[in-house]
Amino acid sequence: MKNLLFIGDVVGKAGCDFLASKLNGIKRLYNIDVTVVNGENSAQGNGITRSSADSIIRAGADIITTGNHAFRRKEALDIFDEDYIIRPANYPEGGCVGRGVCILDMGAYSVAFVNLMGTVYMDPLDNPFTKIDELLEQISVPNIFVDFHAEATSEKKAMGYHLAGRVSGVFGTHTHVQTADECILNGKTAYITDVGMTGPEHSCLGVEIQPAVDRLRFRMPVRFKEADGECFLCGIVSSFDEKDGKTHKVERIIVR
Repeated sequence: MKNLLFIGDVVGKAGCDFLASKLNGIKRLYNIDVTVVNGENSAQGNGITRSSADSIIRAGADIITTGNHAFRRKEALDIFDEDYIIRPANYPEGGCVGRGVCILDMGAYSVAFVNLMGTVYMDPLDNPFTKIDELLEQISVPNIFVDFHAEATSEKKAMGYHLAGRVSGVFGTHTHVQTADECILNGKTAYITDVGMTGPEHSCLGVEIQPAVDRLRFRMPVRFKEADGECFLCGIVSSFDEKDGKTHKVERIIVR
């Protein structure tokens, strides 16, 4: 049995620093074999840069996933040359940098991690359901996990059921609020609608509260700024049989 830790959207420098201070302890506590972190908001002002990606890797991550802010920082597009940094696989083929799948060779076994993005209230990318079906025909390892970066809970639930029994785990990201619906679908697939975020807890999804309130109250442009204060880390631990990819236990975690 192996343990995979997936950590939700790391927000800014505060989130990166908190991740670095806590990750090794979490890995020891849960006997973690593979660590995956969503880093699409890890740079100051959102997006991901070489500096923020390096910070996440130094903290102990094996793979970094992203989402709709993957290409926010044009000066950092070369980071997607790295095999361990992936972007949603359903970006259109041909002119998009990077890849949507990382297969991690652990010696005696391998783990495939797929990054997908939803299209409900999001960018009009290729159909994520069609794309994952195509990818599953190409991935030959039994241990397959998916970061489904999506806005609508209905789309995330639908993806979970679409992949139930076909992959080892489907973990929702993007909305930054951890949901309490972790479960194992069809006796195999770990699922949670949203893993949550890592960064300032007293905030509006990681940014200062008042500008977010003003934006919603007055509908006027505002400049968001990363919030100060105490941080928390949200994640999920999936215990799976590396021989057949079947998940036997899933546990939601919050570290303050």
